Amino acid sequence: MRNGVTIGQAAAFVGITVKTVRHYHKLGLVAEPERDGSGYRRYGSDDLLRLVQVRTLAAAGVPLAEVGPLLETDPAGFTAALADVERQLDERIAALVARRTMLHRLADGDRALLPDRAVSLLERMSGLGYTADNVAATREGWVLARALVPDGFDDYLDQFEHALADTRLLDLSRRIAEAAAWAPDDPRIPELADAAADHYLADPALLKTVTAMHAGTDSSTRYAVIADHGDRPTPAAVRLNTLFEARLRTAGVHIPRPSPR
Repeated sequence: MRNGVTIGQAAAFVGITVKTVRHYHKLGLVAEPERDGSGYRRYGSDDLLRLVQVRTLAAAGVPLAEVGPLLETDPAGFTAALADVERQLDERIAALVARRTMLHRLADGDRALLPDRAVSLLERMSGLGYTADNVAATREGWVLARALVPDGFDDYLDQFEHALADTRLLDLSRRIAEAAAWAPDDPRIPELADAAADHYLADPALLKTVTAMHAGTDSSTRYAVIADHGDRPTPAAVRLNTLFEARLRTAGVHIPRPSPR
């Protein structure tokens, strides 16, 4: 009779389950001992050592498919292989940390989808008297903008921050928001469109926020999707925007006319 322990004892000694031992056998990571005269497989010290080695490497994050070749390699190859496993683990840890960070940001509302700078600008909007609806619409537009035109998002925030420092523009923005509820033939609409156009034409940095959305590139299509998001504009808002863009075209600003739907 061969000295050794049963599969149940071997599993208990090594700290794994019998099912795991059998899985190691199936993968060829640990050879199955021969049966003794009673028909039982007996695990000797060499078998237990191999089980410990396989279990330790697996617990360290080495894929089981790589454990066998790793145990058969020379010391230099073993060290190099472990370094590669360590690199893979570092990448997985970084990915998990990023996911945990995102979960924390989800708990903080806006910061789940927008960078801190954008969130700060949204908070400034609230403090400057923009309505909750204005801020909410801006937030949703920015989430789309960051996803669809990520390369230009920081530039857009630069332009928006510049606009927030413009008290005249803030007054115009409030009047434009109020104008959405006016009748489309209200005589104040052309006056407001002219005032807004004059202000934009006098500030190249501000004007860039309009022209960038109409650049003849793939980005223009993406900007159009962003601009089209939200509630359908009222007839007064449509007329105001039409007159505003017409004034800019008259001044030589290239703004393509909307294609028919």
